[in-house]
Amino acid sequence: MVLYILCVLFIASPFLPATEHPHWFFRTPDFVRLQSLFIQGVLLGCLFYFQEKFSVLDWVLTAALMGSMIYQFVKVYPYSSWYPRKKPHFPNDGCVSILAANVLQDNKHCEKFISLVDKYDPDLVLAMETNDAWEKRLDEIEGAYPYSVKLPKENYYGMHLYSKKELHKIKVNYLVEDDVPSIFFEYSIGENRSVFFACLHPAPPSPTENETSKERDAELMLVGEYIRSFEKPVVVCGDMNDVVWSRTTRLFKKMTGMIDPRVGRGFFPTYHAHYFFMRFPLDHLFHTKDLFVGKMERTTNFGSDHFGMYYEIYHKNGAKPPKNPKLNGDEKKEIKEIIDEK
Repeated sequence: MVLYILCVLFIASPFLPATEHPHWFFRTPDFVRLQSLFIQGVLLGCLFYFQEKFSVLDWVLTAALMGSMIYQFVKVYPYSSWYPRKKPHFPNDGCVSILAANVLQDNKHCEKFISLVDKYDPDLVLAMETNDAWEKRLDEIEGAYPYSVKLPKENYYGMHLYSKKELHKIKVNYLVEDDVPSIFFEYSIGENRSVFFACLHPAPPSPTENETSKERDAELMLVGEYIRSFEKPVVVCGDMNDVVWSRTTRLFKKMTGMIDPRVGRGFFPTYHAHYFFMRFPLDHLFHTKDLFVGKMERTTNFGSDHFGMYYEIYHKNGAKPPKNPKLNGDEKKEIKEIIDEK
């Protein structure tokens, strides 16, 4: 009986996000698709191992489990290293590198993060969940990174940005929640070219944070609406508190025409750094089609509950500015509803 109950639970739960209900209970199965796939495989094996003679119910559960597994596999497969992709070998005329990491406000091992900065030597350093204590420790990298935007907060949503070169058109936003900032800026990669960056860290739907995903979804849609008409290279990065195969993230990519460099490279699960089985890809970078990511690497554990991500972003030589992607009526309506519900 317990086996049957577990089978029904893991057959039905993967479809809960399809209801588009914003409550965290309905969104959680999106986060655990990889773990859920593994458990479904175990349950399928148990059905064949423990049931000596299959009843009609056994066959129904077997078929339903396999159908649910296929549904989940189709969603996550493009982000696996098995998915075919074009190698990003394009002539380029400019590069910017960034190390982005949720450092965990309570993490006392700042020196480990600074050693990662020394190791990768990126052009930009984005640290999230930073407070006054982290700001004081990060002061020691200012010799190499004289330009910065500092937003210390004690609510686990502080953000610090450091740059080797001067940043332009800096704008600090509180798009949805009054205590959750984002940083917009432009970074020059040549004499006449700059890349627009949007650095985000929206709050997740969870029992201890926001009860629903409305705030997180709205922030992503607002940023998408803002940048979709840009005729310049764009990068959006940060701890999105969402998985790349969720409906919201896929809608964001559709409305902006942006590319996820994870596709065909691997899952790069960044959270939770301390528990191997409970890891999800929550920290993302998206870019317009006139850019490409050469090197993409997950960092070692530096004491946070997240791993950091390092990217080298290049501009394709002679690439034309991205066009405003077209959306159908249903997509436009869904975007409007998400923004209006915030």
